[in-house]
Amino acid sequence: MAPLRVFHRWIAFAVIFCVYALRFFLTQSFYIITYGLGIFVMNFLIGFLSPQVDPEMEGPRLLIRGLDEFRPFVRRLPEFKFWYGITMAFCIAFVLTFFDVLDVPVFWPILLVYWLVLFVSTMKRQLMHMVRYKYVPFSVGKQKYFKKRSAADEEADSS
Repeated sequence: MAPLRVFHRWIAFAVIFCVYALRFFLTQSFYIITYGLGIFVMNFLIGFLSPQVDPEMEGPRLLIRGLDEFRPFVRRLPEFKFWYGITMAFCIAFVLTFFDVLDVPVFWPILLVYWLVLFVSTMKRQLMHMVRYKYVPFSVGKQKYFKKRSAADEEADSS
């Protein structure tokens, strides 16, 4: 039942995102609000992709037998809090677009280029951290293990 709820809440977020994007493109303004929203969402994304215990900050550990046992990936920011935070951010940004005093005139291409450079450099650093400490923040489901088939098993199946 839980995956269905996750799917429904992300559909609700997609609708809210589309409503905000429509408002943004129809008004052709509120670039500062959208830039701030992008920075906020990127910050939440970093928390969502980061482990709860950073291996870089954990420090030296004692050598203990069984240290290489499986430890599941625990996020610094759980999926529900990530969804809730960015959904509320889009709702607040949508409301802010109705106040003309917040429509500060800016040259939007500079904001876009600056945000893209910031996003690429931040994601590059995050990916390098993921590769260095060998963790993957996404799981597709339960891992399946396959038993190696012997030649006797294959002969029995073919006859």
